[in-house]
Amino acid sequence: MKQPAYILIALVAGAVGFFLYRQVIEPRLLQESAASIPANASDRAAAPMGDSLGVPTHLPEFSLMDREGEMRSIQSWPGKSLIVNFWATWCAPCRREIPLLKQIQDEHSAEGFQVVGIAVDFRDDVLAYADEIGINYPILIGEQDGLDAVAKFGIAAAAFPFTVFTDAQSRIVLTHLGEVTEAESKVLLDIVRRVNAGELTPEAARTVAAKQLRNLDAATPPA
Repeated sequence: MKQPAYILIALVAGAVGFFLYRQVIEPRLLQESAASIPANASDRAAAPMGDSLGVPTHLPEFSLMDREGEMRSIQSWPGKSLIVNFWATWCAPCRREIPLLKQIQDEHSAEGFQVVGIAVDFRDDVLAYADEIGINYPILIGEQDGLDAVAKFGIAAAAFPFTVFTDAQSRIVLTHLGEVTEAESKVLLDIVRRVNAGELTPEAARTVAAKQLRNLDAATPPA
């Protein structure tokens, strides 16, 4: 066989391998990571943050493409208390969580809360799904650059959904791995309000939130 034929075969094999990784293996790995999230709310939410965990104290800078195809910085909402939600269309807990995020955007945007979805997924899939269910908050979209954005929050292995709550000064107050329930959201938003009012520091807020979420979890009957 002539050398050009070998080159053609290698190129085809490489393309097939890349396709299988992106379409099958990578989503499966992320789904397995999501499945490993603890079920207990107090273990998932209000995780302590410090230098040893690599979690920043302030919202890190990154930019991703928005729904209109323009690059947009996560810092585009100064003075807002952000709810930054990392998700993917194939993630069932993410899909269950979106109606609550839409509700939060509707009911609490006037008091300074802003939901921002970070879709770590294929752009066409995200746009189609967002249109189908009527997502009413900004979405930034990325694949590898989306995973890189997750890593900026000190997350070594991506697991979705993952949500970050900041105060109006862009300080990271709380993080939450897994689906946020409506009851949990009320606790978390109230904690952020108290930080904005100067009643709590972000560090104290995490301690208070963890205790309240444990109490909430204990009071919630098993499914």
